[in-house]
Amino acid sequence: MLTHPAFAMVGGGGAPSPALANAVVTIVGSRGSSCTGTLIARDIILTAAHCIATGVATKMVDYGSQPPRLLDIKRVAAHPQFNPQNVLAHRATADIGLLQLAAPLAVQPVRIGGALMPINVGQRLTVVGMGVATPGDGRSGGVARAASLAVTGKPGTLQIRLVDPATHNARAGLGACTGDSGAPAILDSSGGVIVGVVSWSTGANNASGCGGLTGVTPLALYRDWILKTARSWTRP
Repeated sequence: MLTHPAFAMVGGGGAPSPALANAVVTIVGSRGSSCTGTLIARDIILTAAHCIATGVATKMVDYGSQPPRLLDIKRVAAHPQFNPQNVLAHRATADIGLLQLAAPLAVQPVRIGGALMPINVGQRLTVVGMGVATPGDGRSGGVARAASLAVTGKPGTLQIRLVDPATHNARAGLGACTGDSGAPAILDSSGGVIVGVVSWSTGANNASGCGGLTGVTPLALYRDWILKTARSWTRP
């Protein structure tokens, strides 16, 4: 994860469904980075491209064992059109990445949405992240938390901006924070499918931090790449 982008669910996010909680995971890097990902197959994790850094060893944290253990990643891929500078500036880019586990898990994967799924202002998306609940407190992370956020601004196939409908970015509310990069944005009205991943966050009134806007990269333009890459990895 880069130093500024996607900062985890702050503002009192609640527990997601057990199925979602099992499929949403923590990804850590050898340089101290932490992100969220979602199992879209038993051995394929969808996350943000900025969570995958060249020369950094990446692992998945298995919180199902005590103490938690690190699971090996077989291979990773960031979308070829990803521009890390755009994430830092909160501009649209192909912030989509995939990881393949060395061994599949006995978990029910989450489906990704279709290519043509219009997102409208006011629509609700559920974001499920594994990041911190209190900014600056790493010990508050590692638990799946969900927040129902509203689409704001001018949503399209390049970027979606979400806001806590109770605070409207005027004061701190629900939103993504440190460790929530790569978290799934789920459209409940379409059967709980992933329509995007978290790329960045702001504090209230677009200040730095968390609890203001949550920036999401939609999957619409990158769905074919996701499917093609995943199939190439699982082909006999």
